[in-house]
Amino acid sequence: MRFVLASKSASRRVMLAAAGVPFEAVSASVDEDAAKAGLRADGVAPRDLADALAELKALRVSHRDPEALVLGSDSIVALEDGSMLDKPVDREQAAEHLRRLSGKRHELISAAVMAVDGRPVWRVVDRAKMHVRTLSDTFIESYLDAEWPEISGCVGCYRIEGPGAQLFSRIEGSQFTVLGLPLLPVLDYLRVRGVLTS
Repeated sequence: MRFVLASKSASRRVMLAAAGVPFEAVSASVDEDAAKAGLRADGVAPRDLADALAELKALRVSHRDPEALVLGSDSIVALEDGSMLDKPVDREQAAEHLRRLSGKRHELISAAVMAVDGRPVWRVVDRAKMHVRTLSDTFIESYLDAEWPEISGCVGCYRIEGPGAQLFSRIEGSQFTVLGLPLLPVLDYLRVRGVLTS
């Protein structure tokens, strides 16, 4: 069975390729901002929001390619006060996000949904607890000098595989989840479907 990643996310592609997974990557062509706004207006919790967006991406591509096994994935940053962060629209907003995260803990929630023939057949949601150390304004500016605009597509304004590691005092959970994909459960399901050898 052909396996398709419904995402152009560099980190998700790198994870799958490094794990030796044969896959094709295609854009889901989903208006994530509109979908997210609608779900938030309905009061959807962060965990369910990540799951719904992952499903939306998987189904969008699965309808176009019904015989493939399609993976959709999404990540949400949920703050302790119940609010959520979106991808920063500009460097100023990225600095604001980092100031909000400074000295606090947040959850990074990553969801994955597999679809075949336009319907979901499997899903998983995983969480990582991210403890951000206290960040000075000087650090934030030098960090953004090094990382902007590369982190503009990162919901938490960090790439944990790069200088973003410096933001944290502690991380509880899978590094794969932090990178945007609960990889180990995905690999298990790919073995079930025969994409990978057991």
